[in-house]
Amino acid sequence: MNAPAPCRPPADLRFPIYLDYGATTPVDPQVARVMCDFLTDKFGNAASSSHPFGWEARRAVEHARTQVAGLVGAQPGEIVWTSGATESNNLAIKGTAHALRAQGRGKHLITVATEHKAVLDTMNTLEKSGFDVTYLQPGTDGLITLEQFRAALRPDTLLASVMYVNNEIGVIQPIAALGELCAERGIVFHVDAVQAAGKIVIDLTRLKVDLMSFSAHKVYGPKGIGALYVRHNPALTLEAQIDGGGHENGMRSGTLATHQIVGMGEAFALAGQLLAEEGQRIRALRDRLWQGLAELPGVQLNGSAEERVPHNLNVSFPPTRYGTLASQLLGIAVSAGSACNSAAAAPSFVLLAIGRSPEVARNAVRFSLGRGTTEAEIDYVVATVRQVLAHDAIDGTA
Repeated sequence: MNAPAPCRPPADLRFPIYLDYGATTPVDPQVARVMCDFLTDKFGNAASSSHPFGWEARRAVEHARTQVAGLVGAQPGEIVWTSGATESNNLAIKGTAHALRAQGRGKHLITVATEHKAVLDTMNTLEKSGFDVTYLQPGTDGLITLEQFRAALRPDTLLASVMYVNNEIGVIQPIAALGELCAERGIVFHVDAVQAAGKIVIDLTRLKVDLMSFSAHKVYGPKGIGALYVRHNPALTLEAQIDGGGHENGMRSGTLATHQIVGMGEAFALAGQLLAEEGQRIRALRDRLWQGLAELPGVQLNGSAEERVPHNLNVSFPPTRYGTLASQLLGIAVSAGSACNSAAAAPSFVLLAIGRSPEVARNAVRFSLGRGTTEAEIDYVVATVRQVLAHDAIDGTA
């Protein structure tokens, strides 16, 4: 038996259809225009303080710092530039853990089993250095509870790291309440907010968060640039992970990539302008997609239906004769999990952690929507999924 022919698309539909915005986003044209100026005419080094080329670059860097801070309710001086969220997570977690252990503050760390590998692998490295790490197991909805978190706290707990929005299943952890618990106990609280920035309101004037990681390329900015929010607090010290010229107040040495920094700033400013309107539009499209899939036999939503960003829909489908559904969605770019693990044959560790069977986890598809997503694309995806399942479901129920 041959695989089904793809649905006939509308004449005005562009291919391939991109529904993998959780992996990366295109650079917004407005962002690209700003960046180009700092690749050619405005090429100065922001650390050059003796001439106009350096002064111009420094002004641009500080303006971008203000733009990033503005999206999340931070002060510009609390934003530290990094090469991306992976470095931000490493700096936040390793930098805090080593600095506080040296002060005799303890050796216990807390995180969640469904965190991004940039956090989990960092924690694993610290375990090899003598730290104790508690990995909280979320419920079937992908969320941890306050009671569960409170029970994990120890007298020697010095840091907790909890992702704001999960990169695979899109669920939103109770960051505000967790932050309150940490503040009560004097525990440093780090949040990986890569999948949250530009999607939900983040107000660090209200959240009891000490450290927060960001990436530009998830917010229609360039790859290779990120930031770490470090709250102004004399008791909060970080051990630098990169030695050199002492840039970024000694927290991150290296010549600043001005063109990428201004790109991140512009992307975050634009995200703030579009957040409410675009969030409402994306939610309507996500709901349209789910309504088209939910009634199909054997379909299962992964993660909380309520506590999730509108941009993400992670769904498991029944197995088919031709392999996973994701492999048969020709002309449609989706993910079977995190982009960092998409080449692995093993089922998603995130889905296994929330209690899904290996078969259900292996047959999951992450649809992640963005600014380019249209109603026509959603309708075509729904029609294609329906056709594939109707043609070759193994159990014959679809």
